[in-house]
Amino acid sequence: MPIGRYAPSPTGDLHVGNLRTAMLAWLFAHHDGATELRLRIDDLDPATARLEHEHRQLADLDDLGITFTGDVLRQSERDEAYRHAIDRLHRHDLTYPCFCSRREIREAASAPHVHLPEGAYPGTCRDLSSTERARRAENRPAAVRLRADAVEVTFTDGVHGLTTTVVDDFVIQRNDGVPAYNLASVVDDATQNIEEVVRGDDLLDGTARQIHLRERLGLPAVRHGHVPLMVNDEGKRLAKRDGAVTLSDLRELGHDAAAVRAALAASIGLPADAAQAGLAALLPHFDPNALAIGPTVWSGC
Repeated sequence: MPIGRYAPSPTGDLHVGNLRTAMLAWLFAHHDGATELRLRIDDLDPATARLEHEHRQLADLDDLGITFTGDVLRQSERDEAYRHAIDRLHRHDLTYPCFCSRREIREAASAPHVHLPEGAYPGTCRDLSSTERARRAENRPAAVRLRADAVEVTFTDGVHGLTTTVVDDFVIQRNDGVPAYNLASVVDDATQNIEEVVRGDDLLDGTARQIHLRERLGLPAVRHGHVPLMVNDEGKRLAKRDGAVTLSDLRELGHDAAAVRAALAASIGLPADAAQAGLAALLPHFDPNALAIGPTVWSGC
């Protein structure tokens, strides 16, 4: 069975939606007797990542019985690998500098463009002359974009089925020099020999970008499964303002890790009583092909 991964960003405590996605990644990776789920820490941005958040996240995952194999990979230690990948794209003339401000990008993306999805970057800086690039570089450092040229990518998602998306010229390096998430993610997946990525379906729209980037870098393909999000009563993504949504919050209300695991299992149609005994007890009941599409309202333990 394919090797999976879970990749939290250490920017705060994991809420129950994050924990359920981690639990589903574990179930996907372990069903039919497989045992490979690997951990990556997405601490790429030093402005937001904190070691204390990482420690609390890993403790919560461990309390729920979400275990990992192999060494932990931390993006903060991977700069050389990302630079090598970006240089390779440069050498093949697959990149260009982008000097657009956020406002300019919003305005450009809001205009209608043939063949591009709504909100896509239309390639404003793609064909600037060397003179114009030098002039604009005096006022703003450049981000780096991949020349995708509105390529159409079709793939089969393990939950959502056949999906086709047009890929815009997306950023692979921010204008502060930090490698972008999509670039780092595909390089890291190859390093960890990841074969299956299970994550929230809010990331489904960006998957075609990663597939195209893997192809451009000559990296192995992976399977994808985008699982439903946990939302509040208003149908919005869970946040701290929604009350007791972290494992720490729920413990203060008297709910131990087993009770939280049971509630999360019930939210995806798995028997809560089996979950009390641990994640392994859920495996006989888990069918990844039967996972429902659509968000789930968190109703507590």
